Formats: sequence, C-alpha cells, structure tokens
Amino acid sequence: MEVIRLEQHDGVALVKLDRGVINAINPQVLQEVGEALQSLKDDAGICGLVLTSANAKFFSIGFDLPEIYPLPPQEFAAFFRTYNLLCLDLFAFPKPVVSAITGHATAGGCIMALCTDYRFMAEGRTLMGVNESKLGVPITSLADGILRQLVGERQARDAISSGDLYGPEEALQMGMVDGVFPLEEVVPAAIKEVRALGEISPSAFAMNKGFRVRGLAAQVLSHLEEDEQAFMEQWYAPLARQRLKEVMKQYTPRGEEDG
Repeated sequence: MEVIRLEQHDGVALVKLDRGVINAINPQVLQEVGEALQSLKDDAGICGLVLTSANAKFFSIGFDLPEIYPLPPQEFAAFFRTYNLLCLDLFAFPKPVVSAITGHATAGGCIMALCTDYRFMAEGRTLMGVNESKLGVPITSLADGILRQLVGERQARDAISSGDLYGPEEALQMGMVDGVFPLEEVVPAAIKEVRALGEISPSAFAMNKGFRVRGLAAQVLSHLEEDEQAFMEQWYAPLARQRLKEVMKQYTPRGEEDG
C-alpha cells in the first residue's frame, strides 16, 4: 500500500503524506517521498511542489516509534542516514517547496516541514515544534541550523532546549511559519505561492536557492557521520529508551485510531 499521494495542480505537484492519521515516518515513507523528489526534480512540467498531509489532524508525528524503536543499531543507523539525506534533498530541492501544515507537525515531522522554503499553517489548535529533547534525544544538525536561520539564536535555543510545541500564531510570530490560514485555505495558498515563485524564473530561483542553502548543507554533510553516531548514542541511552517507550503507549503506529 502506498503511503503518499502524488497529485498535480496546473504545474504544481502536491505530495500528500498518507500513512494513517498520524503519518508516522518509517522506511517506506522515506522511500516514497525520496522517489517523488527525484522524479519531480527533472520534470519540466512541474514548477514546484507542496508537501502536505492527506488529513487535517496530523502533518506528521515524526518517527514511527513502535516500528523504529526495536531496530538494532545497524538497521536504525541505515534508517537515520536515509532520513537525514532525504531532509537534505528536500532542503536543497531546486524548485520552490511549500509545506501546507494542516495538522500537528512534531519531532521528525516538524523537521521535514522546516526543510521547505515556506511553511503555511492551519489556524486553530494545530501544534508544531521540535520536541525531541522531551524524548531524551537531540534534534538533527540540519534542523538546528535551519531553525537558527528562521527564528534567531535565542528563540532557537529556547525552542530546542524546551521541546515546546507552538500554536499557529506563536509559530508565525517567531518566524517558524510564514503564514496562518483557515484550514480549507492552507493548501490553495501553498499552491498559489509555489506557482508564483516557480513561474517567474525557474533557473534564477534555483541559483538563488543554491546560494542560500549550500553553506548549511555542506556543513551538515561534513559532520554527518559523527553527528549520526552521537545521535545513536543518545537514542540507545537508558533515559531515551525509557521516554521513547512511554511515548509509544500514547498512539498507534499507523494511526488507525483517531485518538
């Protein structure tokens, strides 16, 4: 069963995460999103893409803990490397990418949204944030760098250290998101933004984006192996194992239940 839906809207690709209600990230999600990025990158008929969810409850909760938690170190290392490379591909994608955050975006799901050029969020009770510290693990180096660029050193420090989740207006005020809209307008606004950016001058956009992202991308790649090893040491540390196990009790892995 496929876990993403791929649609086209007059030259804009819509990549919808569609793995139950919570869109928990597992190897299949990474594979299908990665394949979509590769195919869309060279598609001359696509000016950019919108990353969103097939439901209005969750953009993505992050890693599928019931599936990922039991993995032995070698298998987790392969999964985590694939996730990091996918985030880098998303961050450096040469066409405009906008996240349409129709539901909660937490932990690894929030990081994926941070990797896009713009983030539009649904108003109401939607929450977003990097809450990894509350799980006993750090965020990724790429997420750290992006967050500092978006919200500044002090607010990034506080968001990362506290692991707090933010509502739409607070996320907008911080600079974590670029717009807040009624739920039914989030995806149309994102499509409109992608089209406006992508149709002006695709080659100029790609070059300008390259200037913006290449420094951080190169920095992340240069330390990727050691950072991943450090993350794994935390992932398998007793405190993190205890907290991750507690969190797993709060949701079903595929989100079959509304919860």
